[in-house]
Amino acid sequence: MNAYLILEDGTVFTGNSVGSSREVITEIVFNTSMTGYLEVLTDPSYAGQAVVMTYPLIGNYGICRKDMESRFSHVDGFIVRELARLSSNFREEQSIGEFLIEQNIPGITGVDTRALTKILRNKGTMNGMITTNSHYNLEEAVAKIKEYKVRGVVSKVTSKEVTTYAPGDLDTDSSVPVQREVAILDVGTKYNIIRSLLTRGCKVTVYPAATKAEEILQKPLDGIMITNGPGDPKDCPEVIKEIQQLYESDVPIFAICLGHQLMALAAGFDTEKMKYGHRGANHPVKDLDSGKVYISSQNHGYMVKEDSVDPNLAKVSFINVNDKTVEGLRYKSHPVVTVQFHPEACAGPKDSETLFDEFIKMMDKEV
Repeated sequence: MNAYLILEDGTVFTGNSVGSSREVITEIVFNTSMTGYLEVLTDPSYAGQAVVMTYPLIGNYGICRKDMESRFSHVDGFIVRELARLSSNFREEQSIGEFLIEQNIPGITGVDTRALTKILRNKGTMNGMITTNSHYNLEEAVAKIKEYKVRGVVSKVTSKEVTTYAPGDLDTDSSVPVQREVAILDVGTKYNIIRSLLTRGCKVTVYPAATKAEEILQKPLDGIMITNGPGDPKDCPEVIKEIQQLYESDVPIFAICLGHQLMALAAGFDTEKMKYGHRGANHPVKDLDSGKVYISSQNHGYMVKEDSVDPNLAKVSFINVNDKTVEGLRYKSHPVVTVQFHPEACAGPKDSETLFDEFIKMMDKEV
C-alpha cells in the first residue's frame, strides 16, 4: 500500500506504508543516529513528532524489549529509506515492522530521506501529514497541517502515579547498597536515567510532572533530578512554578534536556525554538572548565538563549561545538547543574555519563 508524507510547504513524498495505516498530522523531525532506533521510538521526548531516520537502513537487529526507554512508543510516525526485511540478533523478540503495527505507529519506507532532511535543514522543522489516502486534496491537507501545534505532550508522557525503584529493578545489580534517596520529577523520563542512579546506590522515587514541590520535599532527600521530555518548555508554567520552589530548597539538583530548559525558565532566563534542533548520537559538546570535548546523544528542538543567562546566577558550562549554543549551566548560589544533552544515553555514546558521578559527589557534599 502506498503512503504519502505531505509537508506544510506542499512538498509530497510517496513511499510504502508500514505499521499502522491511520492518518496523522504531526511535527516532522530528523535523527542522525546509525543505531538505537528502538530507543528513539520509545523516547518520550518525541511525543507529538514523527521521526525521519537519516541512516538509510533501519531495523537490521530487530526489537529487544529490554532496550526500550519507556513502556511503549511515543512517536507519531516513523519515516525511513529502507526497513530491513530480515533482522539478525540473538536478542531479537520481533521485527521492527511488527513493533510498529503493535504500537499503532504509521510509517513510510522508500522515502528519499536525504532529500527530506535537506528540506528540513534548509527550511526548518515543519509540520506534515502521513496518510494512505491516495485521493487527498493537497490544498485542504496543507491548510490542516499548518494548524497543528505540539501541545499537552508532557502530561501525555509523564508517570500517572508515584513509583519507587531500588537497586535490582530495571535489570540492575540488587547487591548494590542503597546510600542515597533521589526524587525524579518526571516530565518524560527515560528508563536509563533511573537505571543510571540505581547502579550508583540510589533509591529513586519518580513523581508525575504535576506533583507539587512540597510533596516532593516532605521527606528527606539527597538529590532531585528533572528529566528530559517533549515540547516547548514554556508550555509548562505550572511545572516551572514548582521547580522554582525545588531550586530554593537547596537540595542538589541535576536536570537533563527539557529539565535543563525548565530550570533556566524557573531562574528567569529565556528559551527559544531552534531551526531544526539537535537529534542524534554524534553531537560534540565542549566542557568550558576542562576544555574536554564529549560526543553526546541529543534530542531537542528548543534551547536556552545565552544572552538571557544572568552571570550572577549561573555560568555556561558546556557549549555545542558545531553551533556554539548553550549545552549546560552551573548555578552559582545553589547546588544545581543542568545539561541539554543526554549523559544517560542508551544505546550511546557513553562519553558524558560521568556527570552522574558528579551528581553523586554533589549529594555527598564532595563538590
